[in-house]
Amino acid sequence: MQRPLTALFIDCDSFFASVEQHLDPALRGRPVGIAPVMAESSCCIAASYEAKRFGVKTGTGIREARILCPGIAIVEAKPAEYVKVHHRIIEAVENCIHVEAVLSIDEMWAWLPLNWREPHFVHELGRKIKESVTREIGDSVKVSVGAGPNRYLAKMASKMKKPDGLFIIQDHELPDVLHPLELRDLTGIAKNMEARLHASGIHSVRELCAAQKQVLHGVWGGVLGNRLWHLLQGDVMPDLVSARKSIGHSHVLPPDCRAPDKAWPIACKLLHKACERLRSHGLLAGSLTLQMAFLRDVAWAPEVRFSETDSTFTLIRMLQRLWSDRPDPRAHLIQVSIVLTRLVEHGNYTPDLFQGIVANAMGEEDKRQKLDDTIDQLRARYGRHVVYFGTIQNARQAAPMRISFTHIPDLKLEQD
Repeated sequence: MQRPLTALFIDCDSFFASVEQHLDPALRGRPVGIAPVMAESSCCIAASYEAKRFGVKTGTGIREARILCPGIAIVEAKPAEYVKVHHRIIEAVENCIHVEAVLSIDEMWAWLPLNWREPHFVHELGRKIKESVTREIGDSVKVSVGAGPNRYLAKMASKMKKPDGLFIIQDHELPDVLHPLELRDLTGIAKNMEARLHASGIHSVRELCAAQKQVLHGVWGGVLGNRLWHLLQGDVMPDLVSARKSIGHSHVLPPDCRAPDKAWPIACKLLHKACERLRSHGLLAGSLTLQMAFLRDVAWAPEVRFSETDSTFTLIRMLQRLWSDRPDPRAHLIQVSIVLTRLVEHGNYTPDLFQGIVANAMGEEDKRQKLDDTIDQLRARYGRHVVYFGTIQNARQAAPMRISFTHIPDLKLEQD
């Protein structure tokens, strides 16, 4: 029995760069690189297809990009604009089909209803989605649409005819339709996994698709190998539910914020935002890592562990300890990152008995919780500029919004 088409995947093409070309007509048709800050020591976080033809890609240094692609336009990222266009794309897709889930700033998918699964109908649906995006936003922002028997194969289909693609993988075409791909083209296979596949005698997608389930189980060291085997067959698999392991924020410092007295408020601001997210997820953290990359010295990433907490006040004190211990207090920095780990759910946490008695006797625990709750409520209602800890006073215009792979910022909350 043929497996039906069940999933439609929408993937924006060179999203950040295409939005910049949409905003500035002078950039259209030109190679464009997107930098987090306007500094030659920075790197491209995105590149237009015109730039990719010269070998410029995500992670390419700005200096190298200028060498690879003379005349490339380097543009500072505008996250707020990307989020606005992201929501307009969702609306454009919703004009055609309900979006089941937004997976990242440039990816989403839709579940195909039972009466919408005939290949010709799906092809027309994909064409209408592309037309809707063009009509609502403009010619510069393109999406590639893919469909398949499951979401994984729909995602692969969306990548196989980029840019501006429309491709359908049908069950009877499997696995041959995947054979022209490279191993690293498949979602879930990066450099290290490719090396493990090679060590197991698998050097091509053809060999991967022909491998037995137990072979992939061994390569992946568990059920993820089994899962990929079923997905490549076209089976629909339930989503994996994974526990959040860390919460963090990172910022590449522009030249005028690299001195220690300028970088410290930015580190505090990043921690402030991480604490808000921690509480919004109902979590506590038991470890804080301050990652610092210096202009000339080696990177440094000290960690401090403590009884689990979600208190911004407490965690800023921990951050101060790490900051004061940095190797050279005068050294300029180029990047700071805050990472909270050893996360536990608030409802599953058993506090340290002695520490809890002391804190409650002094009334400190209740005061800090009320302070955090009040600040969170005010910032959620009126924006992050309304109230904040004094340690970030000088960082209000620095460390602007950044977009991670899976977290879409709320523009109302992000305004500073």
